[in-house]
Amino acid sequence: MSIIEFTNLSVSFDTPDGAVKAVKDVSFRIDRGECLGVVGESGAGKSQTFLAAMGLLANNGRTSGSVRFGGRELLGLTPKEANRVRGAELAMIFQDPLTALTPHLTVAQQMAEVLSTHRGTRGADAERICLEWLERVQIAEAKRRLRQYPHELSGGMRQRVMIAMAMLCSPKLLIADEPTTALDATVQAEILDLMARLQAEENTAIALITHDMGVVARMCDRVEVMRLGAFVESGNVEDIFHAPQHDYTKMLLDSMPRLDQAKPQASPEVMSAGAILKVRDLKVNFPIKLDRGLFGRAAMLRAVDGVSFDLAPGETLGIVGESGGGKSTLARAVLRLLPETHGSVTWLGKELTMLEGKALTKERRNLQIVFQDPLASLNPRMTISASIAEPLRTFQPTLTSRERKIKVAEMMERVGLDQRMINRYPHELSGGQNQRVGIARAMINRPMLVICDEAVSALDVSIQSQIIELLKELQADMGLSMLFISHDLSVVRDISHRIMVLYLGQVVELAGRDALYSAPEHPYTRMLISAAPIPDPRVERTRNRIRIPGELSSPLEPAAALRFLPSRRGQPDYRPRLQEVRPGHWVAEHDPLEAILAARASSGMPRAAVD
Repeated sequence: MSIIEFTNLSVSFDTPDGAVKAVKDVSFRIDRGECLGVVGESGAGKSQTFLAAMGLLANNGRTSGSVRFGGRELLGLTPKEANRVRGAELAMIFQDPLTALTPHLTVAQQMAEVLSTHRGTRGADAERICLEWLERVQIAEAKRRLRQYPHELSGGMRQRVMIAMAMLCSPKLLIADEPTTALDATVQAEILDLMARLQAEENTAIALITHDMGVVARMCDRVEVMRLGAFVESGNVEDIFHAPQHDYTKMLLDSMPRLDQAKPQASPEVMSAGAILKVRDLKVNFPIKLDRGLFGRAAMLRAVDGVSFDLAPGETLGIVGESGGGKSTLARAVLRLLPETHGSVTWLGKELTMLEGKALTKERRNLQIVFQDPLASLNPRMTISASIAEPLRTFQPTLTSRERKIKVAEMMERVGLDQRMINRYPHELSGGQNQRVGIARAMINRPMLVICDEAVSALDVSIQSQIIELLKELQADMGLSMLFISHDLSVVRDISHRIMVLYLGQVVELAGRDALYSAPEHPYTRMLISAAPIPDPRVERTRNRIRIPGELSSPLEPAAALRFLPSRRGQPDYRPRLQEVRPGHWVAEHDPLEAILAARASSGMPRAAVD
């Protein structure tokens, strides 16, 4: 029995350049209790399809066709009529909970508003229901969280609050619009498990909007593949993954990197030369005020806490870990974009931490970085040709204007940018094109080291795949070394030779990519790998998940570094030491997984298990 039925739905927007058709005559249904995946890349029309059903289109949006929910036509409802349906029977979880939640209202106030509007429940009864739902979505210290504001919660907690708000009135259909895109692998896995459990308990239908085929493999019963506003393929999840018919569906599946499969990478002989970069016991601390006011307490945040590694010529070292693990801070400290508190960074035999002024600027020609958000890292008032040429002006000032133009044109062609774009500005390009501009700018002086800081995390899977292949080609052509930072373990396996796992600023495991993924030793590494989805429903739905209860520990907690070594809890200043368990495979001291779980249970956390 269908909960909602779309018939010949079209959505268009009036613009100065005429009408733009975002959704083109789509028809589909969602049955009670099922999870339908709607997949496709940015601009495919996925979100606009469901925003039309919710009555949340922009003012210049126009709809035609029919959307019937429980026998009621949703298109054309007045705001008052739509409000009776939205939040009560039909609920939506948005991609970014920080922008979807009201910043000046507490969690309790926002949740109570839903109950007051749709159920007429207020006061103590409303607070009791809100507390029950926060506990059901497994928010630690739920009673205290009710009094907090959205900015005081982590990303995973905010997403849980959004889910709790959406489920308060037991809706028949939950629309989840990219609900886990910005989350770490472990938090993403918890959110997906939570949604699956609520689906089973409440018999709620779910429309899951995503571009991540791994998430679809884990969650969905049926799939609709969307491209340029229209559905190009429909079917059950098994058929879509194992017998795709449309070329676009095949491309999406082929573009997804997989944890259980790795594309060929350079042979170990490439890295047989001595290290060009040596980092020893690097520490970066930040003083943090814990309380407001003149005499507020202060604490030291250990963002990078004694990291050591070598990087060989032509090698890519992947750096993984959850948000707050110190990955970006480490990259900036290596490049001297942040001051180190302690330790050394040696580049080609020179101690970078001792260089200043012109001596440091001279070395920067060989040390470049590609940032996560190219639009934020490019000057909006400069054309892309001027942005790419700027490093040439700094490091090769003797070049003539004509010579610079030739080099820029060559590099644009090398990274796949049409030379007709030479006078365009960043806002006139797509995300993938701007990322290519950032790469061209970093590569224009043929550096020896490039740091990619979440350089592909915001891109569609097909663009992501293209950028990864481009980086591999540039590395082979130029012989450059890379530090590749990401929270996406599948992408890191695709591009890296070795991988370093960071937890709260410390290295917990360092090994060759195949050794790390086939035989991870540290519980944290095992937890990360088990949480990352694989785009194959037959594989994904039979995998074991390792869960260690609780949120990611705060680096401000004295004993946070001992989460995986609870036997040393009485020594909060102790730092787990790295030990070489096999040639080239280093692992930080840790207790057996059962001991860690027992320690968490004894501290009041619910006991977890390996599923």
